[in-house]
Amino acid sequence: MPKTYKIVLTGRVQGVGFRPHVFNLATTFQLDGTVSNNEEGVIIYLTGDKDLVHSFYRILVTQPPKASEIKEHQLTETTYKAFDGFSIVPSKTAGKLNLQLTPDFAICDECKSEIVDKHNRRCHYPFTTCVNCGPRWAITNTFPFERDHTNLAAYDMCDSCAKDYGNPSDRRFHSQTNSCSDCGITLQLSTANGEVVATDHPIKKTSDLIKQGKIVAIKNTSGYLLCCDANNTEVIKKLRERKKRPTKPFAILYPSLELLKQQVEINTNQENCLTSPESPIVILQRTGFRGALALVELAPHLNQLGVMLPYSGILYLLANELQIPIVATSGNIHASPIISDAADAHKELAKVADYFLDHDLKISNPQDDSVVKYSDRYQEKIIFRRSRGLSPNFDADVKTGQKILAMGGHLKGTVAFLPNDYLYISQYLGNLDHFDVFDRYMQTTQKFINLFEEQPEVVLVDKHPGYNSTRYGMELAKKFDVKLYQIQHHKAHFASVLGEHKLYDKKSPILGVVWDGTGYGDDAQIWGGEFFTYQDAIMERIGHFEYYDWLAGDKMAKEPRMSFFSLANDSMQNEIKQKFTKEEISIYNQLKQKASLKTSSVGRLFDALASLLGLCDYNTYEGEAAIILENQIIDYRLENCQVYASEMVNGIVPTQELFNNLYVDFKNGTQKEQVIANFLFTLANIILKMAEQSNVKVIAVSGGVFQNTVLVDMLKELAGTEYKLYFNRNLSPNDENISFGQLMYYQHIKL
Repeated sequence: MPKTYKIVLTGRVQGVGFRPHVFNLATTFQLDGTVSNNEEGVIIYLTGDKDLVHSFYRILVTQPPKASEIKEHQLTETTYKAFDGFSIVPSKTAGKLNLQLTPDFAICDECKSEIVDKHNRRCHYPFTTCVNCGPRWAITNTFPFERDHTNLAAYDMCDSCAKDYGNPSDRRFHSQTNSCSDCGITLQLSTANGEVVATDHPIKKTSDLIKQGKIVAIKNTSGYLLCCDANNTEVIKKLRERKKRPTKPFAILYPSLELLKQQVEINTNQENCLTSPESPIVILQRTGFRGALALVELAPHLNQLGVMLPYSGILYLLANELQIPIVATSGNIHASPIISDAADAHKELAKVADYFLDHDLKISNPQDDSVVKYSDRYQEKIIFRRSRGLSPNFDADVKTGQKILAMGGHLKGTVAFLPNDYLYISQYLGNLDHFDVFDRYMQTTQKFINLFEEQPEVVLVDKHPGYNSTRYGMELAKKFDVKLYQIQHHKAHFASVLGEHKLYDKKSPILGVVWDGTGYGDDAQIWGGEFFTYQDAIMERIGHFEYYDWLAGDKMAKEPRMSFFSLANDSMQNEIKQKFTKEEISIYNQLKQKASLKTSSVGRLFDALASLLGLCDYNTYEGEAAIILENQIIDYRLENCQVYASEMVNGIVPTQELFNNLYVDFKNGTQKEQVIANFLFTLANIILKMAEQSNVKVIAVSGGVFQNTVLVDMLKELAGTEYKLYFNRNLSPNDENISFGQLMYYQHIKL
């Protein structure tokens, strides 16, 4: 006697071809029933023989669609029901949204083949997708994932697309983003003045314009990109001038993996990352570069390149026409958020781009490209920016039940929301000092609240009273009349690593090392070189870098020479006179005498060294001095390195002594590269010395300083097997992890 069974699957199971996969599997097993999406995941009803249903279930959960991630699954017997065959039924929601959202996926190989096949009806159609690829989060307004809930709802499928959509053997069976040139999204090429360029082949024409030395703003599937010939020195200079981005490196889009491998050495990890469904920008060493790129203009003062491969149909078709690398940088004015609306793009970028390649698909959730780097020796993966392809889901063990909104930091704004059984962390949003970024930040926060139809019961903010994220969090807590908690910046950093690696229940103590540029401390000083311990739900600060003067507020973070001035003693006055006018020296000396605000920042220590060595006195982008420092080191040998700091006393690192010794070594003729290697070696040794003094064998590190891959490699090499090291793994070590760290701190540590 056949029985009826109900199967519920949760996780990333919508927008990944799950329902058509279930349909075909059920048909193979000759089972009757239905499959649908709801607010929690995928719901399947099956009527048939018990053994057959259990076999179906076993194969389903062990061999799901390749883009899916099943979190939980359950099979139960339910009331008998007779079905007429098996069918996909429209989604029904009976409650609020409680599932993982679907990120954007890079175009798959099958779709790539179709759009360059002159015999295929989708040839040259740049918005070709299937159940395995294409934009998801970028174009989604609400869930469950149905066409009507995306911006594709504006396009009715033609008969041919509808046929594909209804064909169980077709790759586009129930593909919600299905469209073609007869019924879908249209491209338009125009000048900066808005004059439409009549052409039947806008991508071919765009390719020609780029080869002619023009700058083109291209509306991609997650926002605008500014593109030009990466071999053309003059046009790159022009782009820098127009975009107001004097030295920050530009991302480079290579037309193919084959050409990239001909010009740049890449390893297996980097190749796998570049060709993954996330397809981020990957930072590569340019040692031994064999191409014609305008290296100096693309990445001034750096020996690395940020490269990516075509991840959307429009980029793939463009690359196929060009067959040369191009600049593909975020479509914005420096420090503003990426633009996704055509009207905004033409208004804001009219003086940057010569031409615009627009399309009429609305983008609801604009995202920058994610950025990843691997350390050279140990291949430690470090996320520099978590955005397209990675957000907004985040898989973590969280205590559910209480609805929590964590507002994050300030320089690398993100929002974390726990409205149900899942945690959601927004894409990278940027520096909240800038009005447009802060506006995008507020919109994103409100979108989360509206999407899940849940108001927070707790709001978490940074302790810094001047952060816009803190102020906005306070406003929301007041508006919703809920509890507000302030969590110290560096403790949130430490908590983020503990949360990523599920270390809260570990019985032995853990040393936390958090080094960055700035953060408001519990003693109202500027922290940034901190040591903590965690054990039994208690986090304590046990040490820090010796305080030195914090001068002229935000100016210190923008001008590395100011950090050098703060740390300079009498023997360094010749160098000071070369960097400051007499009037400046007089003013800043007075500030030093009166300075009550102090800092322990390791990030500013990097700045001071960069200024001393003549590498960078003014940052034109965040972290520039530190990046230039790291890029001076092509290779190093630990046995040739020396330590600049003596023993710590009571957990205090002798900052002034460290800098003085470093200065003397440099003045004695040691090469810049070796001084930098010694400095990083010193920092790595300090961590292990603190662990030794604290009798701790487990170390967790976080903060922007740990984006330095040479420091990470040195630390791993020195630690060997004696110490267990933990780094941020799926989040950036920079302030993007603060929102997650705030939530982890609140859930696991005694407030």
